Amino acid sequence: MQMLLKRFKKEEKGFTLIELLAVIVILAVIAVIAVPLIGNMISNSKEKSNLATARQIYDAARLHATATANGELTDVTLSTLQTDKYLDAPLYLPSTKEALNATETKIDVSEEAGAYLVLATGTTTLVKISYTKAQIMSQ
Repeated sequence: MQMLLKRFKKEEKGFTLIELLAVIVILAVIAVIAVPLIGNMISNSKEKSNLATARQIYDAARLHATATANGELTDVTLSTLQTDKYLDAPLYLPSTKEALNATETKIDVSEEAGAYLVLATGTTTLVKISYTKAQIMSQ
């Protein structure tokens, strides 16, 4: 009889319910920690890509000012930069993958501390993102 009991115990394979629950709890804790971190990384990368696009427009505006106005800072529009081949047309906002609205995107090339660049997408519902010169230059 004892021989039969030993034989059954040796042939048992698998995990106990406690072991399975412990693994599930550990995976749940890891998920609770990891999901918000991944979400923050995604939103930060979208913000940085938008800022990189703003920097691209800023650099194009500076090049345009140097080439056409003898270095004098004058107001320039996105459509002018695209027409003069300083930027691609259409230019897309990376976070939304929508084309920038050339008439609503504002580029203020003055040296004031206010909003320097306003990126706008859409035609009926405008999405606007403003950047100051300091934000653009820190990129």
